[in-house]
Amino acid sequence: MEFPSFIKSFHGLDIPFPDDVVKCHAVRSDRGLVVFFDFLKDMELPPHSHGPQWGTVLAGKVKFTIGDTTKTYGPGDTYDIPAGVIHSAVIPAGVKVVDVFEEADRYPLKD
Repeated sequence: MEFPSFIKSFHGLDIPFPDDVVKCHAVRSDRGLVVFFDFLKDMELPPHSHGPQWGTVLAGKVKFTIGDTTKTYGPGDTYDIPAGVIHSAVIPAGVKVVDVFEEADRYPLKD
């Protein structure tokens, strides 16, 4: 599955991961940030926390630890991460997700 060209034309983000590991395209409003993530290589997202986040898996499977619960999410599954809850993930290459962050400035936009 590929994201359509109009989604690929959305702004990139300044995220702390190399472009050859994950590509992202975002839409921002003053009320939140919607990010389309495309994982090109396996990666482990270290434990961290921030404001509320909601997401859905479009392709592949993600192993999330949210608080004290670890679960594998596949296509069509959604996850809800409350503000301040520590979470981490193991994300294989080929995974595609859409994440929505309440924090509009969670990541800076790239031109």
